[in-house]
Amino acid sequence: MRDINLPLPVARAVLHSIYRITLDQRLPFPMQRRLLDMSSRAQLLPAQTVVQTLRLGGRPAERIGFASTSAHGAVLYLHGGGYTVGSIATHRSLAARLARDTGCAVYALDYRLAPEHPFPAALDDAESAFLELVSSTGYRPDQIAVSGDSAGGGLSLALAQRLIARHGTRPAALGLIAPWTDPNRIPDRERDLVTSKRWSRACAAAYLGAGDPADPGYAPLNGELRGLPPTYVQVDVGELLHGQCVELVVALRAADVRVRYSESTNLWHVAQLQAALVAPASAALCELAEFLREAIRPVHLRDLG
Repeated sequence: MRDINLPLPVARAVLHSIYRITLDQRLPFPMQRRLLDMSSRAQLLPAQTVVQTLRLGGRPAERIGFASTSAHGAVLYLHGGGYTVGSIATHRSLAARLARDTGCAVYALDYRLAPEHPFPAALDDAESAFLELVSSTGYRPDQIAVSGDSAGGGLSLALAQRLIARHGTRPAALGLIAPWTDPNRIPDRERDLVTSKRWSRACAAAYLGAGDPADPGYAPLNGELRGLPPTYVQVDVGELLHGQCVELVVALRAADVRVRYSESTNLWHVAQLQAALVAPASAALCELAEFLREAIRPVHLRDLG
């Protein structure tokens, strides 16, 4: 289907109402999940998207691609939602656009959610999924980029750290959309258009469970950053996570990680989810896809066919 370019004030007004209702800490997490899945039906998939269901690392997953999808690499996508909500369905449109614009298959993982499955369940699932992509599909680790938004961005960073520490390997790149890399941090404002302080604190507590808040798997901003692959961080200046993302970029550069960083203005937390509806969000997602594509398959390799 063709994309729609809504005026930003219209998109903001509609989304403000939706997120106020769905991401409410007073609602049980299962209800939040159902409401988000219902609202995701408004997201449009690019024409000729091919969605294949499978299992990856013992969890349900989707392989999203097109007839022209290259076999030279892949993206493992980890959805956001405070580690408590969100799904393959809520992020299918975003993942499909990454598949189209990278030219690579995107594997979207249905990792376990808190509070039913607190830390480190999500990280264990992500690790298992990445290792299975290497063992069963023929991809080398440096042919697989890892990308995620919000909590999925923090999970992507924690996954890369674990792969280096436990397996001596790393992905091709990290594509992080407004990554939540330290759930211990308390926002300095009550809310942005999408998330609120109270909701994020409820999610952080649910995800931690009985775990150690100092564990770098839970708060990867405080973990080892040296040796990480090239990383792209995107965030809007109006987000509650803006300051945390700036801190992450500074820390990555101090650790000699190659970093690309971009800020948007007048968008919102993970506006890339609405890339089918809002042109500036689409442009940001295209930039991320270009970065991942180049990391997975550098120009000189593409020229060889």
